[in-house]
Amino acid sequence: MLGISRWTEKGGSYRTIQRFFQTMIPWTQVLWTFFRHWLYEQGHEYLLAGDESVVTKSGKHTHGLDRFFSSIYGKPVAGLAFFALSLVDVQTERAHPVMVEQVERTEEEKQAAKSKRQKRKCKRKGKPGRPKGSKQKDKMQVEWTPELERIDRMIRQLLKLIQNLIPLTYLVLDGHFGHNNALQMIRHIGSLHLISKLRHDAALYFQYEGEQKARGPRKRYGDKVDYQNLPSRFLVNSFVEKGLRTDIYQAPMLHKSFAAALNVVILVKTNLVTGKRAHVILFSSDLALAADKLIRYYSLRFQIEFNFRDAKQFWGMEDFMNVSQTGVRNAVSLSLFMVNVSQSLLRDFRQDRPDAGVLDLKAYFRGRKYALETIKLLPQKPQTVLFADILEQISRLGSIHVAASYLSPP
Repeated sequence: MLGISRWTEKGGSYRTIQRFFQTMIPWTQVLWTFFRHWLYEQGHEYLLAGDESVVTKSGKHTHGLDRFFSSIYGKPVAGLAFFALSLVDVQTERAHPVMVEQVERTEEEKQAAKSKRQKRKCKRKGKPGRPKGSKQKDKMQVEWTPELERIDRMIRQLLKLIQNLIPLTYLVLDGHFGHNNALQMIRHIGSLHLISKLRHDAALYFQYEGEQKARGPRKRYGDKVDYQNLPSRFLVNSFVEKGLRTDIYQAPMLHKSFAAALNVVILVKTNLVTGKRAHVILFSSDLALAADKLIRYYSLRFQIEFNFRDAKQFWGMEDFMNVSQTGVRNAVSLSLFMVNVSQSLLRDFRQDRPDAGVLDLKAYFRGRKYALETIKLLPQKPQTVLFADILEQISRLGSIHVAASYLSPP
């Protein structure tokens, strides 16, 4: 906050910045309005992607402080968690954050999660199979956890705000949401299909294609999927690159935990030298989605990780010292808003510097600020042509990628 006040012009005192961080700001409307006017490309295809990010924090007074699992550390850490929704441009392969909300767990949620873990532990010690006296459950009727309720509310709020300006068909989530509860939550919205990932050892079955009995229930499950011996009739593509053969299989498959058939794509990579194999299982609720599109759409989900990286590295998401609920919300939302601002500025910036990044952008504006403040101290202002050259020369000092028009001749 002190750094922001030092870089602002007249009217940006530290006290003003403090008031700003304690002001309730409709960040969803701000992010959406900026995206619509500065980042939206008419005619482009967009996906909706969601992901959670953890910010490490110490102390005891920050709002929402708890222990959350961090994939970077590989264990639960003390900090804050935020769930963000982004619109991903398929053509430009860029993600633009449009909504973010802090993850807050109540004491009831913590107790319910603890009880669930204890039940799972007791179940492992008991006899295998279905407990005696249990009844068949309707897989369409699922338990809505607070996490699913929060995501459902965020998606509905965003779709209402967009108002069909952008036709959204797919919501892309990571493997944490590769289960029936998340799928039913998303299908309950009606207009979206889920694209996600299953565990590598998921118990999948082919659909039964034999004759049905004259009486009794129809048989649904065929042979269980053997990932070491996948039928060749489901192979849709195969190629070799850098000593690795990639085989892509696609088929409608069944999982006993899911209510309906899934469009499953299995990527099998084989090292041609050592013979070692590894596979990844992607799925979608849209049975008509082609394998190449499903793979591409899921890979574009990673663009939201770059948003979090830039927000933490360049725009203060990892460094803010606010502790109140409003202050924390404003700090995180401002950092993601600056991700969108930087993407908009880099569009024009990369016309002369194709490989420029956020560091080049910050060095450019920092250099111009230094030059302007220095020129103000001169008793006589330089000529317009010299003035522009001075600004350009100083702004290049901290840049990694220099403009092509200013490169020295060989």
